[in-house]
Order: sequence, then structure tokens, then C-alpha cells
Amino acid sequence: MSNEFAISAITITLRNLLDAVKTLADAAIINTLPVEARPLSEIVINNLPLDEASEFDNGKNQVNIFLYHIEHNAAWRNTEIPGRVKSGESGHPPLGLNLYYLITAFGQDDNEIIGHLLLGKAMTILHDHPVFSRQEIQNAFPASQVHEQIERVRIIPQPISLDDMSKLWTGFQTQYKLSVAYQVSVLLIESKRPSITPLPVLTRGADDRGVFVQPFVIPPYPTLESVRYPRSQTGVQPGDELILAGHDLKGTTGSLKFKHLVTGEEILRAANVTSSSTEVRFTIPSAEPAIWPPGLYTASSVIGNPGEPDKTSNEISFAILPAITLIQIQALVPPEPKGYLAIITTSCEVRPQQRAFILLGNREFPSRVHTLSTTTLRFEMRNVEPGDYFIRLRVDGIDSLLIDDTKSPPIFNVAYKKTLV
Repeated sequence: MSNEFAISAITITLRNLLDAVKTLADAAIINTLPVEARPLSEIVINNLPLDEASEFDNGKNQVNIFLYHIEHNAAWRNTEIPGRVKSGESGHPPLGLNLYYLITAFGQDDNEIIGHLLLGKAMTILHDHPVFSRQEIQNAFPASQVHEQIERVRIIPQPISLDDMSKLWTGFQTQYKLSVAYQVSVLLIESKRPSITPLPVLTRGADDRGVFVQPFVIPPYPTLESVRYPRSQTGVQPGDELILAGHDLKGTTGSLKFKHLVTGEEILRAANVTSSSTEVRFTIPSAEPAIWPPGLYTASSVIGNPGEPDKTSNEISFAILPAITLIQIQALVPPEPKGYLAIITTSCEVRPQQRAFILLGNREFPSRVHTLSTTTLRFEMRNVEPGDYFIRLRVDGIDSLLIDDTKSPPIFNVAYKKTLV
């Protein structure tokens, strides 16, 4: 998710994109232009206010990028990021912004023909490049994290009346130059306020029943329809058996293709031996912590039969829970009143690009930055009142298992209860 550096990151990315205007100075292109339209001086890409751009070196050619307006994006004004906040929790919408830029070209020695040439080249570049790639933004300003946001950043021509354009230039008390406006949206800057994460509900009504839908028409192709987890869990832990239910899943050979949605890592493994055409089973290895990071995955079944090409089913999503193996609570160094350091050891490695939080009661605290995959995460917790707390680990929105459903009714697992003194 983007942070407070996002606005400057987009300006730098836009400037880098318009660096392609400088190709007009190549000898092969200049020789094809009329003499009066040849940009013989240096071509400069600037980010100046309109009055300073007008007073810039008159002997150079200039394309100026001026951010003249920022407004809130109405669509994201009261919308939380999908997948970040679960049902029953209270999150905070991101700061959604639309940026408005004015592109102005100045020819050397006030040559309007060269100015028109530069502006035409800039407009062509933006027309052919309506969406910033994630790599472009990362190369321009990696610390901004704009490349990680869920929405792509788009460049849209912005109609602006002559009256509004005149007011804009008059406000800078400078002579008008031919300009064109663009909207760049949307930037989603993450709120710094912590989410409120109450403990999960233990049962849903007297019988704790869910909803099951049976399709009327079943196509003769391998199809995955649902995921069954051990007992009442919301995902699988290392060592658990994952059961994928569907139809037409039987074949001479069967394998499963997994993909981790955050890292993009793919894993292909043989399914457990089964003769059923309605389900495929696979046990998540407990001895491979470096291969199976916690988080959301997709799974598809690959069915093989002699003399036939392999058939691949649809993808279905499931979660590998971040299983906690050890919890250590220490005092912060240097000590702080009501300040603690939690050290959490997990059964699977957490990747550097994954977001990890410790949930202490109904509060959440982010982990320290880790640049390598690790099974040990550290969390600084401040302004925490002494007392007993149930502890959960959340990685990319997936929570560790807190409920002990071997009891009836289910209870919270006391192994994850810690006393802060």
C-alpha cells in the first residue's frame, strides 16, 4: 500500500516517462524536420511552478510538468481495502487521491513551432502509455510502495476550459503558453490508524450451520467447487490435510498446482493417493517451512489419463495459517512504561514482502521490518496495560488458529494466552 511519499513518486515517474521527449534531439530526427522546427538546444524536463517555468533559461527547450490540483477520490472515500479487514472488524479507508498535472512546452528563444513539436511529442507518449507499470513506479521511488497498491495508476486526459486555464495562468501573473492537462489516479495512501480486531465468534447459532449450494448442471470437466479444512478451521496449518471437493477429479495420475498470491511463487506436487472423482487430498508438509509461506493460495487440480492431454481444473482459493510455535514477551530496550517486545516464532517462513501483525486482545501492532525470509518476527507494543491477553498472528490478513475446537463448545486455546506485567 502507498505511503506519504506517493505524490512525489508519481511526479518522478511521470517525469521519467516524458524523458522520451528528448529523442527529438537525435540527429536522425532533427534532419527530417523543417529548419524552424529543429530543437538544436538542450531539451529539459522540469517540475516548476508556471511563473518559474516561464522564466527558465530561454535558450533551452523545456517541457514542464506542474501539479496544479489534488482532490479526494470519491469512490475510495469510505471504502476499505478488500481483504485487509475481516467481517466484524473495523478498519480505516485509505486516502484516495486524484492528481492533476499541467504539461507545458517552451521552445528555445520563444520559438512557438518548437514548443508545439515538444508538446505533441509529450501528448503522444502519454496517449500510448495510459497506465503506469508497477516496475516503472518502483524504479522511480521504491520507498513510496505505490507499486504495491491494489489499484493501477492511470493517466487520463483532463478537459479544462479556456476560462479555467486563463485563471490558472493569471494566478501566477505570467504569460499564457499552450498547455494540456491530465488526471493521474488513483493513489491509495494507507491510514496509519490501527484497525480494531475483536476476538472471533466461537459459534454461529445453536447448530453452527453454514450454506451449501449444489449446482444443477455438472460439466464433464475437472472442476473444484469447495475446500474442506480440518474441523472448523479457517485454513490449514503445516501437517494438516487439505481436501478439495468437486467433480470429474479422477484420473490415472493426479497433481496439484499451488500459487502464493502475494509472492507469486508456484508449487507443483502430487496429490495424495485417492480413487475418488469428487475430491482431491493433499497434506501440507510440516518439514518444508521455507517452501510454504503463510497466506492466501490458489490451487488447481491436474488430471492425467493415458492417450489424453492433461486436464487442469479451475483455481480455488484457500489459506495456510501462520502457526505460532513460540511466544516470548520481553521489555522494550530502552525500557518504556507499558512497553513490550513480543518475539513470535512460526512454523513457516514469512517473506520480506508480507505484512505481519500481532493481535493483542482487540489491538494490532506491526512487525519490525525483515529483509529476509524468517520464522522469527519481532513486534514493538506500546501503551499496553498489564493483564492477560490472547495472542494471534496475522500475515497478509490471515490469522493464526486461536480456537480449540476439540472442546464442545469450542474455547480459546490457553497456549496463546500470555500475562503482561
